[in-house]
Amino acid sequence: MGGAMLQYDFEESVGYWVISTAHEIVRAMNHELAAHGITFRQWEVLVWLSIHGEQPQSVLAERMQIEPPTMVGVLDRMERDGWIERAVVEGDRRKKRIRVTPKVEPVWAKMVACAHKVRSTATASLSPADMATLRDTLATVRANLESGQTS
Repeated sequence: MGGAMLQYDFEESVGYWVISTAHEIVRAMNHELAAHGITFRQWEVLVWLSIHGEQPQSVLAERMQIEPPTMVGVLDRMERDGWIERAVVEGDRRKKRIRVTPKVEPVWAKMVACAHKVRSTATASLSPADMATLRDTLATVRANLESGQTS
């Protein structure tokens, strides 16, 4: 029972290059972070909280570009494991603000070291000039997409 072979020029696909690379980074981060009992997605929550401080659950979901029900599941596990806590927003008991707990602080440096290890592995053969070109190229691709220039 053979199916049709789907054709696509993956070797020319910027999306394929970026997404497959991102998947490898996530895989490597999950591997490194497992020793600390946290997943990449949970690490991502902590990163956003470290950048922006305590914030509403809905804003966090939007920043991470994940659906609110998925965000709830991630936060439920993180709350259960003691990484975050939900605080009721003054004046609206339905809304919750997310903040890190003191449990994160002693492990944070180890998590950051995991990210640095993955970064170091990923960029091992790249020169500083290569890194600057990569950063600038990806920033341009992102800016093009944000402004709607898809040609």
